[in-house]
Amino acid sequence: MKGWEVVKLEAILLVWGVRDEVLRRLPVEGYWLYGEYDFIARVEFRDESEMEAFERELRHIIHGGTFKLIPVELSAVKDGEGGRISILEGVKALAP
Repeated sequence: MKGWEVVKLEAILLVWGVRDEVLRRLPVEGYWLYGEYDFIARVEFRDESEMEAFERELRHIIHGGTFKLIPVELSAVKDGEGGRISILEGVKALAP
């Protein structure tokens, strides 16, 4: 499809129950939240092995399982004259 870029693997990262110092050390840009979750980010990976390596890095930084990495089943982005359009088909609910 001309004009469409399909991301190989995309996921939503949710983090909770950690101190601000830990959030500052996370290897991704995202948004700090105040409520049930402390942080949310959209992350992209080339393949599942890269996502698994990212999960191991998170476990090392966070020292526990207080995060969810929720893979998106299909995602497409179109950059055009009218701006950026994203399509989200669904997510797989996974928890570490």
